[in-house]
Amino acid sequence: MHVLKQELRLVLVALQFLTRLPLPQLAQFDPQWLHQSARYFPLVGLLIGSGLALAFALLSWLFNPVIAALGSTACGLILTGAFHEDGFADTCDALGGSVSREKALDIMKDSRLGTYGTAGLILMLGLKVSLLASLPITLACWALIFSHSWSRWFSISLIACLPYAGDLEHAKAKPLAQHLTRTQAATALVPPLALLLGTSWLAWPWWSAALPLALMLFSSLWMSRVLKKRLGGYTGDGLGATQQLAELASYAGWFLVWAHV
Repeated sequence: MHVLKQELRLVLVALQFLTRLPLPQLAQFDPQWLHQSARYFPLVGLLIGSGLALAFALLSWLFNPVIAALGSTACGLILTGAFHEDGFADTCDALGGSVSREKALDIMKDSRLGTYGTAGLILMLGLKVSLLASLPITLACWALIFSHSWSRWFSISLIACLPYAGDLEHAKAKPLAQHLTRTQAATALVPPLALLLGTSWLAWPWWSAALPLALMLFSSLWMSRVLKKRLGGYTGDGLGATQQLAELASYAGWFLVWAHV
């Protein structure tokens, strides 16, 4: 019973960290809970994606796919507080130009939005909306659920593979920045893997998810290489950028599967 209570507490911590939902505050908080809750980030992504899929389906019924794509994307920004989008924009600003590692890290700490960040956000959000609006409603809803869960797993997997590159004393989430074992990363795979079985609900064979996953893997490996080369490791903003690129790659993959397979 105690174990179950602790795991439910970690799910609540993950929800509080990744969303802006009005959740009850914990009477006590141990910073290590945030580190331990990382294994539930893909589960939270599944919940977020499910909510956005519901919004997409409702808006498609009331209006059209373009409005549905715009509306569900807006819902995602509100639900998460543009948490990952902010990291993506900061990463674009920091790595868009040819600056030193120290300067790039300083740019990431700056709350102001620069040219690279603005352009990156416009392109990112525009591509997401365009791809979702181009998919059949059922597949678009599935892509939202699938992508939000898997992209968060690819994001946290960088913690297990790379050292932390920023200033640990000023990290937004010190325990999360310190450590994530590969065993914990593997545990976090359970919800995303369960989604592969759900692909049959669309009357698609489970292996149809291979292309979206391959593109997500490629984008994450590329992001890992860039972060390691430019910064020497990952940062919180880099994790957000990885999630955003993996999510976009998944939408592109599902579009290619629908259009050409």
